[in-house]
Amino acid sequence: MAKRKAGTRVNKAKKRGKKLLILLAILLVLWILTLVLAPSEAELPQATGSAIPGLELPYFEKTELVVSHPGYTLSYDEEHEQARWVAYHLTREELYGSFERKDDFRSDPSIITGSATLDDYRSSGYDRGHLIPAADLSFSEEAMSGSFYMSNMSPQEGQFNRGIWSKLEATVRNFADTEGAVYVVTGPVLTDGPYKTIGKNKVSVPNQYYKVILDYEEPELKAIGFVLPNEGSSKSLEKFATTVDEVEELTGLDFFHRLDDDEEALLEGSYDPSLWDFSTFSASAKDREAFQAGNLPAKQTEKPSGFYSLAKNTLSTILFVVKKESVKLIEIFVPRAALKEAVPFLY
Repeated sequence: MAKRKAGTRVNKAKKRGKKLLILLAILLVLWILTLVLAPSEAELPQATGSAIPGLELPYFEKTELVVSHPGYTLSYDEEHEQARWVAYHLTREELYGSFERKDDFRSDPSIITGSATLDDYRSSGYDRGHLIPAADLSFSEEAMSGSFYMSNMSPQEGQFNRGIWSKLEATVRNFADTEGAVYVVTGPVLTDGPYKTIGKNKVSVPNQYYKVILDYEEPELKAIGFVLPNEGSSKSLEKFATTVDEVEELTGLDFFHRLDDDEEALLEGSYDPSLWDFSTFSASAKDREAFQAGNLPAKQTEKPSGFYSLAKNTLSTILFVVKKESVKLIEIFVPRAALKEAVPFLY
């Protein structure tokens, strides 16, 4: 009996070992592709003045499933089948793009474990609520299309999505227009469950959503956060304003961690709505044409190509799967409880 069990374990280990070898081979090919397709030094974003590369990205562990699409980066939460956060740098120039939305909702191929699907939302009673709004990505047809990946969607009450959430999105665009550029992180609050779920993939329906915005353009540096319940509201947006520190405490995330510690503490520990213009942004086709004809300087950041983004995203997700499969292989011979106690970072 003992020999049979041992033989079964060895066979399982062989199968998982073969799977890991295939994944590692794919990993090597993707790594080479990212080196070949990566933008040259001349194309990479150059820090100017007080600019900090990647400032919009919250702190994340290497084990997190983080992918980048043209215009934004997200961290995907497999348990809740949606992004924990979506982060991006929004400039005034990007607001006046000419590409229109086409509503091509689809699963995200970058999420190898599988993103939520259209079927999950069908007849659920909830909107497919954008986390980064399509209107923030009008500068590029590829970026606009990428805003409709299901990884960028979250189940939102209709009155919320089309009401106060839409108003906040337009207000953030106005922040970018009046300040020149802002760093934005947004997403569902996934720390206050349990949650109702929808669809076969059991997509969690959040109770609340957040946005944090940083203006890191001289002469006036400032930050502000918002937390809104997933329901319609006629209250002013200022009623939902708070400090970035408060949003961090609620979500368990660490925003703008690349700032100097003292500067981060100062910016994230206070907020003043009177320093922000809470008007909503809108631009007609004529406004966009006039803006684009204004001989504006070239954008400071060159967006990576779609092929490079896809290779990089797939590389990240393959690494995630390799870690998962490696743990399962070890668990064939070592009890899960003992392994978790010995090397907790694997979990």
